[in-house]
Amino acid sequence: MRIAIIIDTLRPGGKERRLVELIKSLVLDYKVDLELILLSDIIHYDEVQKLGIKIHFLQRQWDKDPRVFIAFYKICESFKPHIIQSWDSMSSVYSAPVAKLLGIKFINAMIYDAPHPFKTFSSKWLRSKFTFPMSKAIVGNSNAGLKAYQAPPAKSYLIYNGFDFNRLNNMEDGIAIKRRFNISTKYLIGMVATFSHHKDYKTFINAAKIVLQDREDVSFLCIGGTKGNHRKEIESLLDPKYRNKIVLTGPQYPIEPIVNIFTIGVLSTFTEGISNAIIEYMALEKPVVATDGGGTNELVVHGKTGYLVAKKDPEEMSKRLNSLLNNPKQARTMGIEGKKRIEAHFNLSSMSGKFMELYQKLLA
Repeated sequence: MRIAIIIDTLRPGGKERRLVELIKSLVLDYKVDLELILLSDIIHYDEVQKLGIKIHFLQRQWDKDPRVFIAFYKICESFKPHIIQSWDSMSSVYSAPVAKLLGIKFINAMIYDAPHPFKTFSSKWLRSKFTFPMSKAIVGNSNAGLKAYQAPPAKSYLIYNGFDFNRLNNMEDGIAIKRRFNISTKYLIGMVATFSHHKDYKTFINAAKIVLQDREDVSFLCIGGTKGNHRKEIESLLDPKYRNKIVLTGPQYPIEPIVNIFTIGVLSTFTEGISNAIIEYMALEKPVVATDGGGTNELVVHGKTGYLVAKKDPEEMSKRLNSLLNNPKQARTMGIEGKKRIEAHFNLSSMSGKFMELYQKLLA
């Protein structure tokens, strides 16, 4: 079986990590003949380059560079894949007509979020309307995402993210990590998310300040890179008296050892598909407090693996955080249940196995 997979970039990110895990499993476990096409020269994940697969770099000079279409066509004409699989909206725009012209099955896996509301005539809306009719299958990693994009049910397939528990081997010592970030408190609450307009750090920071009004035994970590001026906006919310208790770290790699020292994992957001950050929290047995809505409802079981809170409600978030801090036994039980849920429903073998089933179904 020959598969060509195309994605915009392999920078650090949730959808990128999800693809890396899939590629590793397809090549190592299923011996798929695979070629990877990137629309940039960024590869953050070194393990991809160690797989021995052919990687093509088609750098765009502008957003809809027609030369990329021609180069991608020539790659597929030479490689003759049985399946072309896109991984985001722009790569779908290039893939759909190439697959149509060459008579190749096209799997459109551009749905990794769950926009709400989904703005009509936005770039993602337009790209979905253009590519869905030419897609043999449309894959989303959440029911909420498939619903938001109004993917045709007859073509739609739900395949959840898969976590590789081997990522938890040989982690750095927690004491050294606390020393690195100057953390001396008994408890640590963290949020792993890019500083961007999709993530609601403002609510997280305000909830942290409410918690810190009544206790001094907890610190907060904000971990992530920056898009635009969003980090500066968040920094402006930090009162000087809390600057040693609310720490903005910037991007951190690897992330697993840092999450391992969390007491609670938080994701405050405006819209979300299936969050890799939440999966990492749960895999490391951390109770979760996250914004209700989107794919998060399919991942977090309210009252069992953590709590779902209303959007932009720091009061409710702080209440749930204090509840878990004051009930360590309950927090521990929720963490254990969270790991069980990841092992049962969001494991790597399940994700890669379902993709293989889809490939075989389309080629039967």
